[in-house]
Amino acid sequence: MNLSSATDRRSRSTTEPAWVRLTLTALALGYLAVFLLTPLVSVFYEALTKGFELYLAALVEPEAVEAVKLTLLTTVIAVPLNLVFGVAAAWAIAKFEFPGKQVLITLIDLPFSVSPVVAGLIYVLLFGAQGWLGPWLAAHDVKIIFAVPGIVLATVFVTFPFVARELIPLMQAQGTDEEQAARVLGASGWQTFWRVTLPNVKWGLLYGVILCTARAMGEFGAVSVVSGHIRGETNTIPLHVEILYNEYNFVGAFACASLLALTALLTLGLKSLVEWRASRPAAGRGHTELLARAAAEAKSPAQGKDKDDKGAPGHVLAETY
Repeated sequence: MNLSSATDRRSRSTTEPAWVRLTLTALALGYLAVFLLTPLVSVFYEALTKGFELYLAALVEPEAVEAVKLTLLTTVIAVPLNLVFGVAAAWAIAKFEFPGKQVLITLIDLPFSVSPVVAGLIYVLLFGAQGWLGPWLAAHDVKIIFAVPGIVLATVFVTFPFVARELIPLMQAQGTDEEQAARVLGASGWQTFWRVTLPNVKWGLLYGVILCTARAMGEFGAVSVVSGHIRGETNTIPLHVEILYNEYNFVGAFACASLLALTALLTLGLKSLVEWRASRPAAGRGHTELLARAAAEAKSPAQGKDKDDKGAPGHVLAETY
């Protein structure tokens, strides 16, 4: 009885009063309502204010359709490139020591510290008509700036940290014990990656891909600089929204903006699903224990001699790989 009363007093002493909790909760919800929920609702309200028919008509206009196609094409190209780079960079940084490691980490963070507009201007300086490579590109009839390749390059630049930055701390926290156990068992580098490393980071990888996709579809600054704003050719959805809004075509602008809003909501849903799934107990814990047991047996040949063939490391290797 005394113990329970002491526990109750201790919990009350470390808990804020009810009015404080309610006030903080109300402030947080009010802030979200004013700065997040209200703008989101206004986008759909303005898009549908003239009726659903005009809303659909704005979405099926040829220029809007081309903007959607270009946005999807850019995303389909940029995300897999950043996926490959992110996995390779994270694996190298987390699992190995090599000269220039800190330089690579700094370069990965560069797009976070550089304005997207500056990134677009860098590409104009390199590939523009008056740029360093501009005359050579013009002589060979290669168009990068004010064309799809420039849009893809700008999108790749601003989105390539997302996958790597999600995987690096995850791989570093997991360490290298399982990879070393797999190598002791005779697994090759590719087998170790596909069957040990990748399954352990799959949810973090998916999380990074989701963030990368959302940023690629909504990128404005860098793409605006390199696109040239050619309607029906080099306008992505964000650029098309800007043009329609400047022309006072509010229904069309908000209709196209609603596509980006729906994409954002879908991204949040997938993000929450991935976070929930990643927070569950790892299903592969038995796999980890199997590797640890096999590594211990492989490092103890004297003990392994007393075991039958079923308990030998080679048998565990067969079960694992």
